[in-house]
Amino acid sequence: MSDMDINLVLAQMRAMSAAVGPQQSADEAGAAGEVDFAELMKRSLAEVSDAQSNAKALATAFETGQRGVELPEVMVAMQKASISFQAVTQVRNQLLSAYQEVMNMQV
Repeated sequence: MSDMDINLVLAQMRAMSAAVGPQQSADEAGAAGEVDFAELMKRSLAEVSDAQSNAKALATAFETGQRGVELPEVMVAMQKASISFQAVTQVRNQLLSAYQEVMNMQV
């Protein structure tokens, strides 16, 4: 397994957050510039799930011999799904690590 560039993942999450930002009301967002992390994670997980579903549907279509579905298209979709899953897994691992550090802090 290769190391994921966490900065790239964070940049993508910030971009997604900027897209979500205007849809929230001032009450939901709290102070200016505050990001609803839970909503951002839900959207990220939904996108990963959609990518995996799309890859599976393309693979099934290719296996059954449907016209218009080429092998390179299937392979690219499968790689996108795999990379997005790995990125979400790395973010989860970083969050768990940060949580464990906070829980082990002496007060």
